[in-house]
Amino acid sequence: MISLLHIKNIGIIDDLSIHLGEGFNVLTGETGAGKTLIIGALKILSGGRFSKEMMRTGAKNSFVELSLDLPNFEDNVIVSREINSSGKNVCKLNGRLVTVNELKEFMKKVIDIHGQNDNQSILDLNQHIDLLDGYADLEIRDIKKEYEILYHEYVTIQKELSLNYGDDMEKQRKLDLLNYQLREIEEAGLKEDEEEELEEKRKLMLASEKIANNLQEAQNEIDNHSIDGLNNAIRALEKIEQYNNVYAEIVTRLKSSYYEIQEVARDLSVEEVYFDEEEQNKVEQRLDLIQSLKRKYGNSIQQILQYKSEVEKEIFEITNLESYITELKEKALELENKLLVLAKKLNEIRLKYAQELSKEITKELKELEMQNAEFEVAVKSIEQNKFNSNGLNKVEFLISTNRGDEKKSLIKIASGGEMSRVMLAIKTVLADVDQTPILVFDEIDTGISGIAANSTGEKMKKIAKTHQVICITHLATIAAKGDFNYYIYKSNEGNFTKTHVKQLTEEQTIHEIARISNGEITETSLKNAREMRNVSQKIA
Repeated sequence: MISLLHIKNIGIIDDLSIHLGEGFNVLTGETGAGKTLIIGALKILSGGRFSKEMMRTGAKNSFVELSLDLPNFEDNVIVSREINSSGKNVCKLNGRLVTVNELKEFMKKVIDIHGQNDNQSILDLNQHIDLLDGYADLEIRDIKKEYEILYHEYVTIQKELSLNYGDDMEKQRKLDLLNYQLREIEEAGLKEDEEEELEEKRKLMLASEKIANNLQEAQNEIDNHSIDGLNNAIRALEKIEQYNNVYAEIVTRLKSSYYEIQEVARDLSVEEVYFDEEEQNKVEQRLDLIQSLKRKYGNSIQQILQYKSEVEKEIFEITNLESYITELKEKALELENKLLVLAKKLNEIRLKYAQELSKEITKELKELEMQNAEFEVAVKSIEQNKFNSNGLNKVEFLISTNRGDEKKSLIKIASGGEMSRVMLAIKTVLADVDQTPILVFDEIDTGISGIAANSTGEKMKKIAKTHQVICITHLATIAAKGDFNYYIYKSNEGNFTKTHVKQLTEEQTIHEIARISNGEITETSLKNAREMRNVSQKIA
């Protein structure tokens, strides 16, 4: 749901924040106070078009922001769109920059706006079959899931079959290239860790002269000073060790050091550091070969070897293409038979529930003063074995609004008022199926009154049990059913007009219902408003 709507610099809206509640939110107010601008701001944030004329006079930018509490999200989701006077957009989703199209795709799943001139999401033919299947729910769910798994496998095989290696000449050219690549990698005899080992050896080779010089210097120092010095010291102390045990102990320690240093001297072999030119060339050539293969087949030896496996697989498939295709076709035929069985079951279930859904929506329409309306959920079959993700069906919502008229697609309904009521009827029946959490109704009560107006309010109240509903209305019977009521008004401040919004208390709500119903607030209109409010809240 929308917990907070923040609007800046749109029309006469200067800086406006509205805290909305969970359930049925009703907005009423003065004509021209900015109610339509609030809906316009929601459309802008839903990826709608923005014209410069919508920007507040003198402003350099317009800004709309929503704080959303959505299912499957632990924290609030913050969505915003800022448009400057040059037309540049800055859209953000939880602080991350997104494009207008990305914003539109996200908001399409969040909010559905219904008004006199809106193209509602329910006019999208692709949604009709999902809405019908949602209505069928448990009876169709498992079968559809099984079908979708098999269909995915079927599509994968069809893609594989569509691969075309061309005629024999083209196939041979492809094989020649693949065999060359395979031979080049195989002849290299790559080992996974050898590049690191070669780099270490190369590093040692490049520093070999420096290493040898320092080894030689160390060896010379030991030979010329350390060993002879220790030997002389040992001989001198041996002459006096008989006089004190301390001297004898020092002689023992010096002899141990003497032997240790002799070992070190032997280990300082300069000869082992030198590499001949041929050996160095071999290392360089091997590294060059690895680099060449990496440029062609991957960024590492592991990737090159993986590419080799893929080449081997493709060579096998091409050389055994005929038997491979035969195998795929047999598997595809097996899947087609299974899909056909499931598709027929899906078709039967859809036909059954399409009749029920058609009757339910038609009934709702008659309660909305569309007595001659006939609604049909048309389940159509597509060409046998031309499977799609939904089986062998496509579904379209059709309607006739006048007796004797042919049923036509929803999109061909001319009257905005009729369209709004049709949308409300569909939403009422499919409230539990419709996954869009926020529904906005913008003056869909235009042109209706009496029983139809009351029914319209009741249906929105019903939908609000499972969705957040935001409604702009001029009718008291609808306003009386609000869980949260807001009054939109404007004021003149200096040379500018500003829009304000106020959440009404219960008593203020009754006064507003009285104002709408009678044009002025009197004792009689207040009494009627209280009665209307009490009845509406009891029904809820």
